[in-house]
Amino acid sequence: MNNLKQTLTRHLREIMIRKLFAFFAVLSVLLLGLIVLFLFREGLPLFKEIPVSRFLLGSAWYPTYDPPEYGIWPLIVGSLIVTMFSCLIAVPFGILSAIYISEIAPARIREILKSVIELLAGLPSVVLGFFGMVVLAPWLQETFDLPTGLNIVNASLMLAVMAIPTISSISEDALYAVPREFKEASYALGATKYETIIKVAVPAAFSGISTAVILGMARAIGETMVVLMVAGGAAAIPRGIFDSVRPMTASIAAEMGEAPFRSGHYHALFATGIVLFLITLAFNLIADQLSAKFKKEGCGTL
Repeated sequence: MNNLKQTLTRHLREIMIRKLFAFFAVLSVLLLGLIVLFLFREGLPLFKEIPVSRFLLGSAWYPTYDPPEYGIWPLIVGSLIVTMFSCLIAVPFGILSAIYISEIAPARIREILKSVIELLAGLPSVVLGFFGMVVLAPWLQETFDLPTGLNIVNASLMLAVMAIPTISSISEDALYAVPREFKEASYALGATKYETIIKVAVPAAFSGISTAVILGMARAIGETMVVLMVAGGAAAIPRGIFDSVRPMTASIAAEMGEAPFRSGHYHALFATGIVLFLITLAFNLIADQLSAKFKKEGCGTL
């Protein structure tokens, strides 16, 4: 009798926990759906005034002019270029640090490095932006004889610092998940440690590593405070890496407080948010596709 009672209690507890998890999952999806609905509701009215092509490909962003200009092509270029340069810095550092932590470092050093990376991930973006403004910008200006140190290079370096923990952490988890049998088989065939890392561990973990890179890029393109503080704020297409730019996130953050409610400027900022949302969504879909593709190819190969 007692065993039956305990079994029923355990079963009811499992049902309650399962229902609770399902409730929070549905609530999360619902909240996300409401946010997206609000974003599109406030952004789409702009396209009653101007066509989508003019909004996306227009080269002038002058929302206070009469008539106003709502071309976000310079903002898109600014977002993409700082993301690209930051990833050129963050991807090698993130992947190589993950390989070192997972496969090479002694246990004591591994724990220290993992703690440092977690601490770096926890740094507020405003702190990094302040460092870029106060320390890095004057150094760039003086070293390269520039009119301003708030430019693409500054923003890319700060975004790289923010993206490295994401790339490193996810890549390290992917490498750690590679079955030990793969490595032992490689050693048994006479491969060295570095050959095993390059030819076995990294290919087997490539699904997770590619996902880490895409998510790091998504983190960089969606960052607001850093680019607002150190990118320079020039809504123009750059001609060099030391030019100032204004990414989409910086434009939204800088101008939303000044835009009259439900004005064309207000709707244009929300429409910019829609573009940013679609770009970030594309990054996440690509990450999912790459992850599924390499998992399938890896299973087929093995």
